[in-house]
Amino acid sequence: VGKPNVGKSSILNSLLSYERAIISDEAGTTRDSIEEALKIGTHLVRIIDTAGIRKNAGKIEQIGISYSLRAIEEADVILAVFDASQEADEQDNEILELLKNSQKKIFYVLNKCDLGVKFSAPVGAIQICAKQGTDEIVNSLKTYLDAQETSEILLNSARQISCCEAASEAIKRALNLLAQSELELFAYELNTAIEQISSITKPFERSEILDEMFSNFCLGK
Repeated sequence: VGKPNVGKSSILNSLLSYERAIISDEAGTTRDSIEEALKIGTHLVRIIDTAGIRKNAGKIEQIGISYSLRAIEEADVILAVFDASQEADEQDNEILELLKNSQKKIFYVLNKCDLGVKFSAPVGAIQICAKQGTDEIVNSLKTYLDAQETSEILLNSARQISCCEAASEAIKRALNLLAQSELELFAYELNTAIEQISSITKPFERSEILDEMFSNFCLGK
């Protein structure tokens, strides 16, 4: 997260190693959240590039900003990106204040450090220069995620818990239908379960999963 034009989309592209987000000098280029799966060590995470947060935004951009604020609430880890070459302005300070009240793990990232550092960042902030890339971000995330490993999956929001409960109920219905050889209804319930799980992990190609499962069925007439 961060205000427009601090380099959030550039960091996303660097982490993914391909051009996923459009990059432009024009503020407000990213108006909707972009979600992608990213492998950090042994961890598969879902990374979200959010619209820049600012006050004077148009109606469409304001919708994107509302998605950004919701992403902050639902995220487990937040990468807060700031332009190191500029002193903190009112919008930066408001974002810092917003994050200060958050209970989430926050990594403060100073981007564009090769242009000089004028931004007064919190202690321990990650500094990014054009030549260095995002290795330090990846290493910091890996260290944090490795330390969080447990034998149980932790669900950190009511939405995640609700999605898992809905997926569990759909799987139960699917198993009952499978026992009755109601394959069309079984596929429907399985599809529902996949949708619920993918909303808190990474998007799945549902048709591929269903094709793989049904390839092992032998139906008699």
